[in-house]
Amino acid sequence: MTTLATPQSLVEQALAVTTADDCVVIVRDATSANLRWANNTLTTNGVMHGITATVVSFIRTPDGVATASVSGAASTQAQVTALVEKADAAARASSPAEDAADLVRGAASPDWEDAPVPTDVHVYDTFAPALGEAFGRATAAGRVLYGFVNHELTTTYLGSTTGLRLRHVQPTGHYGCTGKNAALTESAWVGGATRDFAGVDALAIDAELERRLAWGSRRVDLPAGRYDTILPPTAVADLMIDAYWSAGARVAWEGQSVFSRRGGGTRIGERLTSPGVHLYSDPAYGGLECAPFVVASSSGNETSVFDNGLPLARTDWLRDGELTSLLQTRHSAGMTHQPVTPIVDNLVLDVEGGRGSVADLVAGTERGLLLTCLWYIREVDPQSLLLTGLTRDGVYLVEGGEITGSVNNFRFNESPVDLLRRFTAASATVPSFSREWGDDYFSRTATPALRVPDFNMSSVSQAM
Repeated sequence: MTTLATPQSLVEQALAVTTADDCVVIVRDATSANLRWANNTLTTNGVMHGITATVVSFIRTPDGVATASVSGAASTQAQVTALVEKADAAARASSPAEDAADLVRGAASPDWEDAPVPTDVHVYDTFAPALGEAFGRATAAGRVLYGFVNHELTTTYLGSTTGLRLRHVQPTGHYGCTGKNAALTESAWVGGATRDFAGVDALAIDAELERRLAWGSRRVDLPAGRYDTILPPTAVADLMIDAYWSAGARVAWEGQSVFSRRGGGTRIGERLTSPGVHLYSDPAYGGLECAPFVVASSSGNETSVFDNGLPLARTDWLRDGELTSLLQTRHSAGMTHQPVTPIVDNLVLDVEGGRGSVADLVAGTERGLLLTCLWYIREVDPQSLLLTGLTRDGVYLVEGGEITGSVNNFRFNESPVDLLRRFTAASATVPSFSREWGDDYFSRTATPALRVPDFNMSSVSQAM
């Protein structure tokens, strides 16, 4: 039998056998546990474990430094050696990298020698029994529940020939449940992110779905148009993530984004939104903690393999409505003459004076719409960051400060940057979860609900 190597030994093996001038190795040990249900019945569950490695080789040439990265499954020293050989050969065949910089040196995590931290099905010891009870309640009341929960623990080990030995443990969890009435004519969704499922209550989720489906007992069809609209935190997260991902400094510097200054350069220093708006990332933000150093498997407009191991700290993207930073590698920072501000794996939106909850925004609305979440979001125009997409699983009519029914779905056309200029009210910032992007890409967000007086519902959608 082949004995699995420890992640640390895989890193050391790669660094020992490389023939490149320098090498960075990223080993990820990941376990996940999930439950899936449909028609008020658990359908599947499982636990998965995998170890992957990325080897980045650097070759110095008379014209600069060439680099290449190769990734793959690697649970044995033979497997990681094969990745090193491929990366070394690819680097020697490559042209010099335009983002070349000195590699980070010497940083080490005090827990480098610690073993990976796994998850298992016991993370659902409290949630699963309550879910079974929720199935019974839903069946008795004529509701049908569909959903999925997933919990992952990924331990990352980053080492280099320049002395880096960094380790980070990242918990990532999310839950989502869709409820439908017996006739399958009404649909509602509740979801969120969690680090450990300790506070996730299946009965509370079912109770909220019951409440929302009851709102749909009255159906009102509305035409396309501009509506006073309340975006709950999940829908705000859907849109803010797009704004964050579009905030690359190099793309802005080259005149290709909403953050480009007319005539050249970036809009850093300009007021883009209403005063009191703060958009930032912080690896230490409570409940959204993420890696405090750069982990880059490849180079691109917003990432550079040369930056692996750079320390990360709180970065303000918007401060009091002013654009203060963009996603910067050391290479793009040299182009734009701005500080190095790499991408961070979380995002927080705060609005000064924001208070209360979605219910408080509803109570203050004479006539408007309350959304649940957005999906199928696509970029229409990068120069204004105009996005289009669809509403999903519940659009509700607000009349006289109360929810009085459900309405049809819409296609929307809006820019998240423009929304931050036009909104008229905000709730307190709370942990949120993007329905569109949270499952697979970006789950660590905290956002308020926003009320927008003229949200553009460009056409009616037939989607449920």
